[in-house]
Amino acid sequence: MQSLPTQSTAACDIVLVSCYELGHEPLGVLTAAGVLDRAGLAARVIDVAVDDFDPASVADTSLVAISTPMHTALRLGARVAARVREVNPDAHICFVGLYAELHHQHLVPALADTWLGAEFEADLLELSRAVRARGAASARTVALPRAPRSAGAIKERELSLAPRRVAAPHDARYTQLQLNGRYQSTAYVATTRGCKHTCTHCPIPAAYHGRFYSLPLEQVLTDIDAAVALGARHVTFADADFLNGPTHSLRIAREMHHRHPGVTFDYTAKIEHLLRQGAAVDELQSLGNIFVVSAVESFNNDVLTRLDKGHSDDDAITVIRDFNRRGLTLRPSLVPFTPWETRESLARLFEIVAGEGLVTCIDTFQRMAALAAPGRALRIMAKPGDPPRLTEDWFC
Repeated sequence: MQSLPTQSTAACDIVLVSCYELGHEPLGVLTAAGVLDRAGLAARVIDVAVDDFDPASVADTSLVAISTPMHTALRLGARVAARVREVNPDAHICFVGLYAELHHQHLVPALADTWLGAEFEADLLELSRAVRARGAASARTVALPRAPRSAGAIKERELSLAPRRVAAPHDARYTQLQLNGRYQSTAYVATTRGCKHTCTHCPIPAAYHGRFYSLPLEQVLTDIDAAVALGARHVTFADADFLNGPTHSLRIAREMHHRHPGVTFDYTAKIEHLLRQGAAVDELQSLGNIFVVSAVESFNNDVLTRLDKGHSDDDAITVIRDFNRRGLTLRPSLVPFTPWETRESLARLFEIVAGEGLVTCIDTFQRMAALAAPGRALRIMAKPGDPPRLTEDWFC
């Protein structure tokens, strides 16, 4: 396994492990690495989403921090923790991130020695210093003198959260943009943390309780500059909702376009924001935005109400058609299987996807949902001239 470079060639006693970030660069551990770098603590970053786990990478380390920003990362991280414990019984294992906070009672002490929540960087820095001071032989006995910081209570950052951008060509193993038949390197960049909404299917409210905050403007722009210098030609903004703070978002997009006029970008936003903030959507498009991801989730109003989505099926269709008129792509994400979905509403979902021209706008893995759809929906989703079934090439 080739780990992402550290800023020191010396042996590292701190290892930061990423398991899954939707195919993007491991922003969670790169941010933590940046914090440790600025404090003079070298850390090795490894990403088992793109490399096989190498036991040698953790054999002599004192602290292994495993990033768990989402459920898939947690499941994979649990397997990594078990392997680390086999290879290095004395290492201090710490789960960090949103899902570490939500599931800490299942992680400690069964799989790890400590856990840190969604806003973990300051605590990780303190833990790293304590482990290093205690020494490898007694690393597992180190504990923070207080409970991990609560994300919901944070009002101002005490640390710069600029991620480490390694001095190497942009890594092609991560998500790339296919545009006009060519692949372009992308960068994963955060401008805010948390979210001001409390959708009931989302894990973010459990940590942030309807709060969010903006990262410093110049810090974000410097990060974008570094990513572009490494070869990125497209930016995916990692925010839960880029339009939570539209003034902040527009300032970043304007300055990014000024500095790097050829760089495109995408962002995620709720349907209600896209519906109500049309002027911002238009300006962002003029500044290089080429598509937007939105958690439509369902076209069943009962489901949308239970998930507290803040929009109706008609709102979603209005936004889809508005985007078509703009020549801007909306990429909806869907949660088609809930206790409140029906065969009829699922069939309607496929009718809307086909009728509104969204088939190629939905991520490939989400098309797997079609396997459980009624025959009518399968016929709708079939390619022109195909028999009424879904063939293997839909899932390539």
